[in-house]
Amino acid sequence: MDIFEKLVNLAGEGAVLKNEPMKNHTSFKTGGCADYFIMPKIGKNIIEIIKVLDESNINYYIFGNGSNMLVSDRGIEGAVIYIGENLSGVQIENSKITIGAGTLLSSVSSAAQKVGLAGFEFASGIPGSFGGAVFMNAGAYGSEIKDVIEWVNIIDDNLNERKLYKDELEMGYRSSIFQRKRYIILSGCINLKKDCPNKILLRMNELSSKRREKQPLNYPSAGSTFKRPDGYFAGKLIEDSGLKGKTIGGAQVSEKHAGFIVNTGNATTDDILELIKYCQDAVLKKFGVKIEPEVRFVGRQ
Repeated sequence: MDIFEKLVNLAGEGAVLKNEPMKNHTSFKTGGCADYFIMPKIGKNIIEIIKVLDESNINYYIFGNGSNMLVSDRGIEGAVIYIGENLSGVQIENSKITIGAGTLLSSVSSAAQKVGLAGFEFASGIPGSFGGAVFMNAGAYGSEIKDVIEWVNIIDDNLNERKLYKDELEMGYRSSIFQRKRYIILSGCINLKKDCPNKILLRMNELSSKRREKQPLNYPSAGSTFKRPDGYFAGKLIEDSGLKGKTIGGAQVSEKHAGFIVNTGNATTDDILELIKYCQDAVLKKFGVKIEPEVRFVGRQ
């Protein structure tokens, strides 16, 4: 039995794809093919799949909504384990919401609003999944995941399922323990506060209006391309370096917000990476400030 058949036996018919174009699974809409694209159904499923991949010396990468990922134009050697719809869902009990890692943040904020739970409005417009948000300690408008998280269910590097509590997550600005350990996020719990559903909806609508006004939502992107350097705003530094509208191939520094690099229609990952480097070099030369990408690159060099 070859590796493909073994994976199908574990994940099910139609849940394993060969040579899957990753541009279909990233918000930048770029990237080559993954050798294998696997869509597991439960945590136990993932453990069994990883054991088979390890036995065959096949590398694997965990993917959620792909909203903060840049995949090489030369694709991904190995397997992508997709934490998506099969591992999504929301359960509400009093002020606490338990969330599957594959659940979109927009779905979580909508569910919270309907039952009058406040504190997750900031995430309503972030185009990612809950697992990815925990991984990055995603945030917007002065709030972050670390402000509301209670615990996370994971698969650790010994392939055991266990629970990590907030003080074990080592959350900082766009960082967490998950960037330093090879843990896989399965689900988690947030704790919110009671409020009037209409007031929550009003706040969500206000934030949505701000996003539409200031962010280039009409082009594929990964949201803010760069982390905020201490004491500065990356977008302002890039704009003041005269780079608004700068293009390389199909990649462009957004004319609406210089903190965003966008795909104007036919960008490659190489175009985007080259433009990121161009912005870094220009800002360093003009201001002496090093700006670091918030997006993560995976795949063949």
